[in-house]
Amino acid sequence: MEIVAMDNALQEIIAKRNLLQKLDYNNPKYDDLEEELHDMEDDFQDNYGEYLEKVLQQVHDQHCPDTDVLHPIAYIAKAYTVSSNNEFILDSSDGLYVEMDKYPGKETKLALAPNPMRVILNIGEEKQEVIWSAK
Repeated sequence: MEIVAMDNALQEIIAKRNLLQKLDYNNPKYDDLEEELHDMEDDFQDNYGEYLEKVLQQVHDQHCPDTDVLHPIAYIAKAYTVSSNNEFILDSSDGLYVEMDKYPGKETKLALAPNPMRVILNIGEEKQEVIWSAK
């Protein structure tokens, strides 16, 4: 698997999502950007979906076996902040909800993040943990 290409493709999707969130629905560019985003997500799924679904299945088996694995694009957070050193940071409340017996009473969510390509577990609103990283 070409991890660098997958990482770059995820960064491009995030950049497009972040741009789209800044626009109002009435903006004439909104529909075109949204269509571009959907095309990028489809390409991401076509090119890296099989690999990432295996990764996500391993993550689910280890951490949240009672929750079904979804398509990888479902694990892309709504928005990321990009730091000056190109680190992608997501809000601790973002991600795809999963059920985890290890954290009763806590809302737990999984999200993909690039640079480096990784899966982040958000535990409640106070803790984030990298539970998988591409090698």
